[in-house]
Formats: sequence, structure tokens, C-alpha cells
Amino acid sequence: MSEPSIRDFHAHLYYDPEEVELARQLAVAVQERFPVAVGHFHLRPVGPHPRGSVQLTVPGDIFGEVAQFLALNRGPLTVFAHANTGDDLADHTAHVIWFGPSEALDLSIFD
Repeated sequence: MSEPSIRDFHAHLYYDPEEVELARQLAVAVQERFPVAVGHFHLRPVGPHPRGSVQLTVPGDIFGEVAQFLALNRGPLTVFAHANTGDDLADHTAHVIWFGPSEALDLSIFD
């Protein structure tokens, strides 16, 4: 059985509108420590994500370190992290890690 190859990881910080500043502070703290790309801060659901979110693109070789940092520093924010293998449905369902409570994604975009 061949395993998919992981290109990188996405860590999505989920927040409600009143928490966007917390998400910005966390994203800055991550970027100050690690070479990650920070995306746009969305105030509404985008793609499969159920709430406002920002995407951090994390190189695979440092994902463990970034995950540890997020686990300890996320505060009240939920973090949804997933591998990027090219199989979007599997990447958002089978290849996932939640920090905080998991939330229902809108998987219909992958149909």
C-alpha cells in the first residue's frame, strides 16, 4: 500500500468576529518563530470552513514544532490542521488534527 506524499500542512485558526485580534496576534507569534505563510483573515466562512479563519501554510519538516506551539498558545481559538496531499476530500476528513473542539466542515465543495 503506497502512502500519499505530504507537500505541506495548513493550520486554520478559527475565530468569531470578536476574536479576530487574538487570531492576528497568534498568527504573528507563529510567523515570528517559524517560516510560515499567513493568508487572509476572513470574517465569514470560506470554502469548507464553518467560521472566520486564517490559513497558515506550514512546511512539513517543521509541522511538529508549529503544532506544539499552537497547542500551547491557541488560547480560546480552535485550530484545524490538515495535510496537503492533493486529495482535498481526504485532506479535510482523514488527514486532520483538531486543537480545541472539532467543527463541522462544509464538504459539499469537494463533490
